[in-house]
Amino acid sequence: MLTRKIKLWDINAHITCRLCSGYLIDATTVTECLHTFCRSCLVKYLEENNTCPTCRIVIHQSHPLQYIGHDRTMQDIVYKLVPGLQEAEMRKQREFYHKLGMEVPGDIKGETGSAKQHSDPHRNGETKADESSHTEAAEEKQEEDSDYHRSDEQVSICLECNSSKLRGLKRKWIRCSAQATVLHLKKFIAKKLNLSSFNELDILCNEEILGKDHTLKFVVVTRWRFKVRPDVFDF
Repeated sequence: MLTRKIKLWDINAHITCRLCSGYLIDATTVTECLHTFCRSCLVKYLEENNTCPTCRIVIHQSHPLQYIGHDRTMQDIVYKLVPGLQEAEMRKQREFYHKLGMEVPGDIKGETGSAKQHSDPHRNGETKADESSHTEAAEEKQEEDSDYHRSDEQVSICLECNSSKLRGLKRKWIRCSAQATVLHLKKFIAKKLNLSSFNELDILCNEEILGKDHTLKFVVVTRWRFKVRPDVFDF
């Protein structure tokens, strides 16, 4: 079977962000046109615009942030193709938390080892996956799932009901994993209030509707970075 070597710069256009011209970090895709950007770049851009930065198609007239989603597959591809990128990004995140005097989340602490497993085979030109590494990764994943994310960085939030059509939660204060998304909150509220569907619910923070794929960690960093009290979400 013939193989053809492809140089990294030949595919750079497919794995870089059009907004910052750097490699994709926390890759996020516009659901309308499937163009992908760094999450922080795209969110900042959509604060003032409602169109795709690449094709200029209107994402949504009023709430474009609800129509973007985290692209895990693309991010995994970028990390595997670019040697050292994942380790460098994890190092920057650790330095960011240290600079703010905050505790480094457990998922960032333990990311370096897995990053090396992903990058080393590609540096050596190997194409076959190491079966033992897959087995170890599966076992680690199983252990992480068994503790129901209790070892994750935790956030405390308050869920306030601002709708006259809905009743408030009996227990509005909750503590959960920072990796939980706004979609998880929607499903949680719908289940607690016995709603037939969670699609009609909107979660707001600082009077701004949050996208369903935003993690609570992302909301804390971008909207409550310098706040002392827990986050307050409205629905």
